[in-house]
Amino acid sequence: MKFSKKAKALIVAGFIAVGTATPAHAVDLAGSGASFVDPLLQECKAGFNTATKHSYVYTSTGSSTGVKNSDAKIGDFWFSDVAHTAATKRSTVFHAPIVAAPIAVLVNLPGKKNLYLSSTTVAKIFSGDITKWNDPAIQADNNRQIKTVIYRKDKDGNVAKDASGNPIVLNTRTLTSNYTLPNQSIRVIYRSDGSGTTGNFTAWLNGVAPTVWTKPGNNAFTTAFPTATLNAAGNIGRIVGAGQSQGVAGLAAKTKYSITYAEKNWGDTFGLRAAYVSNASGNFTYPDSAATSAFLGAAKQDANGIVSYDYNTSVAGAYTLGIISYMLIETQYADKARGAAVKELAQYIVSPACSGAKPSLGFVVVSGTFLDAANAQIAKMNK
Repeated sequence: MKFSKKAKALIVAGFIAVGTATPAHAVDLAGSGASFVDPLLQECKAGFNTATKHSYVYTSTGSSTGVKNSDAKIGDFWFSDVAHTAATKRSTVFHAPIVAAPIAVLVNLPGKKNLYLSSTTVAKIFSGDITKWNDPAIQADNNRQIKTVIYRKDKDGNVAKDASGNPIVLNTRTLTSNYTLPNQSIRVIYRSDGSGTTGNFTAWLNGVAPTVWTKPGNNAFTTAFPTATLNAAGNIGRIVGAGQSQGVAGLAAKTKYSITYAEKNWGDTFGLRAAYVSNASGNFTYPDSAATSAFLGAAKQDANGIVSYDYNTSVAGAYTLGIISYMLIETQYADKARGAAVKELAQYIVSPACSGAKPSLGFVVVSGTFLDAANAQIAKMNK
């Protein structure tokens, strides 16, 4: 399902019509959870208020807190970057996969050269196996022939597809990279709070380099860390944590020769470079909307809206660190007017009026089968 500019205008007009029809019932909503979605939700506040007369506040506290608040019925809606499958989940809560974006591997290195890292190299850096920037593996990644795939983009910045649903390749480029990396220790910065970004990142590490990152993904980086060496002498002070996405990006910006993981927009905000990361096809891809949507197009959703990713997809230009963030919402609200307002919010977030409002934030406009599935979940709300 795609949207033209005219269709986007009609969507906004539809929301305005709803809001104009019921101005006396404007509702102030409260949400909490994943920091991943926070930049988008802050950007969309004014538009949602204009369209519906409702308002909301969102507290960026991390996916784990969003899940806990959902369990405890604190607030009206919640976001988590990983599926909530624990026994504590209330039966009336379900997943709506409505926000998509890449996680970037962000670095603080001198100069402006593109940095290329194989997925195995990334795993070895974060596991402590590689500790210096001039390690032979990093040198090998950056002094070689580099293959990249350039996709045709649609009006939303996502990868355009042919009639069979396959990504349309504009061209494939091969370039020669020459990069002498500094003889400096790598300062690794991870999320210290319970984080769906960490859950997705560590699941990706396990998926692309299982012999290096031997543990499954977990919202706690220290729990997912594959060996008992996190507190080894060589890692103390070299591998450190910080809270929330803006926290790790902010600390990395102050720490020369550091590396971290966060949404690309936080890297842009703090002047960090995003690395090109290799995929199963041997190509290096950048965390942009086209490469991310190519990856997410190969993902699957179950009847509950929970997404499973194919980290080893054969899609040549896929950026395999793309993720979906779930809005955890109720099928039944005791206050029907409040429930209706949350439903309008979910519809607004997934629409191009919000998800495509500011492309520089790096979020992907949900479309096609993903949009169909998201709308099917939203339709279950507030029965």
